[in-house]
This record gives sequence, C-alpha cells and structure tokens, in this order.
Amino acid sequence: MSEIAKLELEGKTIELPVIEGTENEKGIDISKLRAQTGYVTIDRGFKNTGSCTSAITFLNGEEGVLRYRGYPIEQLADKASF
Repeated sequence: MSEIAKLELEGKTIELPVIEGTENEKGIDISKLRAQTGYVTIDRGFKNTGSCTSAITFLNGEEGVLRYRGYPIEQLADKASF
C-alpha cells in the first residue's frame, strides 16, 4: 500500500501521495495541491523543492551529491574528453 500524507485545511483533509526516490528519500507530491485547494506552498530559496522526477540522476545540493546513472559526477568528469 502506498503512503499518504494528510493535510488539514479549513476543516477538510487533503490526501497527498508520498513518493520514494532512487536513493530511498521520501517526498510529498504537492503537484495537485493548488488545483484541489487553491493553496500554494512557500519554500524560500527552494531548499526543499524537488524540481523533477528522474530515473537517471540524483541531486542533493546540501550534501554536494550529484550522480548520473549511479556514478558520482566527479568520476565521470575525470574521464571526460571533449
């Protein structure tokens, strides 16, 4: 069974799906929040916003992690020739 996050607004409970990323990190899918409620979210500096879903890349800016198909970007850059 999929996980669900519940948000209470104006006496109503909104259910939002929880998704799991490639590195087992979890996120709440708020893509339909505005359509369902008229509300938007505030995330100053986009520090907690995933901008897309990707099966080939992983990015964690706080920890300085960028992987492409499971390989650290540093490893790929060392072997690159342009």
